[in-house]
Amino acid sequence: MKRKKLTTYDYLACKGKRQLSNLFVHNKEEAAAAEEAGIDFIVGAHDNPKFEINATFEEVKRIREAAPSCYMQSGASIPAASEYEAIKFAHKYLEFGVDCIYVGNYSLEWIKAMRRENIPTIGHCGLIPGKATWIGGHRAIGRNAEEAIGVLRHTLELQDAGVVGVEFEVVPGISSIVAAPNYAGIPLTHREHCSSFTVITGHEDPEKNETALDWARIAQEPGTKVVLMGVERIGKIAYALIENGLSKDTPVAMVRWGTTGRQKTISGTLGTIADIVIETKFKAPAVTIIGDVSNLRESLNWFEKRPLFGQRIVVTRTRKQASKLTLSLKDLGAEVLEIPTIKIVPPSDNEPIIESITGIGSYDWIIFTSPNGVTHFFDYFFKAYRDLRDLGNIRFGTVGPATAKKLKELNLAIDLMPEIFTAQATAKALLEYQNVENVSILLARAEESNSELPKLLEDQGAIVDDIAFYKTVPESEDRNGAVEAFEEGGANWITFASSSAVKNFDARFGLKNICKENPELKLASIGPETTKALLELNLSPTVEAKDHTINGLSHALLNSNN
Repeated sequence: MKRKKLTTYDYLACKGKRQLSNLFVHNKEEAAAAEEAGIDFIVGAHDNPKFEINATFEEVKRIREAAPSCYMQSGASIPAASEYEAIKFAHKYLEFGVDCIYVGNYSLEWIKAMRRENIPTIGHCGLIPGKATWIGGHRAIGRNAEEAIGVLRHTLELQDAGVVGVEFEVVPGISSIVAAPNYAGIPLTHREHCSSFTVITGHEDPEKNETALDWARIAQEPGTKVVLMGVERIGKIAYALIENGLSKDTPVAMVRWGTTGRQKTISGTLGTIADIVIETKFKAPAVTIIGDVSNLRESLNWFEKRPLFGQRIVVTRTRKQASKLTLSLKDLGAEVLEIPTIKIVPPSDNEPIIESITGIGSYDWIIFTSPNGVTHFFDYFFKAYRDLRDLGNIRFGTVGPATAKKLKELNLAIDLMPEIFTAQATAKALLEYQNVENVSILLARAEESNSELPKLLEDQGAIVDDIAFYKTVPESEDRNGAVEAFEEGGANWITFASSSAVKNFDARFGLKNICKENPELKLASIGPETTKALLELNLSPTVEAKDHTINGLSHALLNSNN
């Protein structure tokens, strides 16, 4: 029975819901085998040894014919010398039935250009083979914190550029035996204390008649002892070691949920640690470190000293936009729960958009109030025009630096940006710039945006077209279990970056009741409009960002914790 072929839409819909089987194929025979085996996703004809375009196209065609039901990626060997050539070759691959183009070596600007042409692309993070000579050959990337953050940042950049997926080669990480102690500031070996360590299981099979552990030998073994899964039996373990010769004053540390924002560490001695576990209600999973190196934690504890460590913070932005704030808060040590309350969808009516784009030359100004407005305006613009010069002599106004940054990515200058990111400040800045009587202004915004700005401008004689280029709707999915974690364990902070996020979070969870039931819960607002939405619920934000940006919101949280 012929199976349904995955489309790009199907592929994206699988995110967070199901895993896809993937196979690299070199020829039509391997492609046929993949088809018969029911493989979802194939990567084909990446490695044409002759580096000949026509030969590659022919191989792609044969692979596609042999595996008609598989979602297919190809295109790595495109020797494009320009954005135009990249798009041209990509269209050629698509003509042969390829579903998605690999763009591992392409610039972000080229990827954005392909997105504007509605070409699905797959990026690559970590080791990019084409750049191996830069780093001295093929080696693992992301082995330290700086490299790992670099990989994450690159992934987010690719996501923002418009790729539908990102390739990784995943190398198994460091064992909790080493990772958890190091993130607690405890090296397992140290030249002044010990040169070896022993790993012990703390949770043997309960049906065993007798232990397989030789506690006498373990106690006499020099160096650090590392116990895995021993929280419930820590009293018995400590007793066995003391009975076999270790001092009851031997330092002990236990690390729970190591390397995560939930990490917790307790310290004591063999004689006291069991009581401390009970007193602190310390639970598994945890790694136990026994030995003098545990005392080094006082001077080497870096992870838990970050300014927002121990804070659980809810981020309510859209999935696509949450990444920047999430990354910033995690860098500061917070545990972040992403609970998007809104998602961006097309507006209810496209007709006003078509009319505004068709008559774009009639406007004197375009004012954008959000990065989304910029993105969606130009998505529509480039469907109708090929050249930015078709914008004519339009001036650009933006509300906020994030919106300005989006425009600057298109090499467009910003003529107006108020110091305060509000409707009143925007109108005031424009009125100071010029007399707006009979001046034609396009507001590229979200559907159901606040009417204050167009009214202020129209009152001064401006001709304002307030056009919805997108709309926000409630998000209800819980793809990563964050909602469940929030409902079970609560949070220290909830952050809001828009008034719609406030309204939708309240509609979904009952924000007022949550705050009443959890008086310690704090709210963070990005700016006046968001604060206004909270005040309408009779709630006051604990902090409001001085700079009404994502960076400003991070700084507000940081400063409140000092």
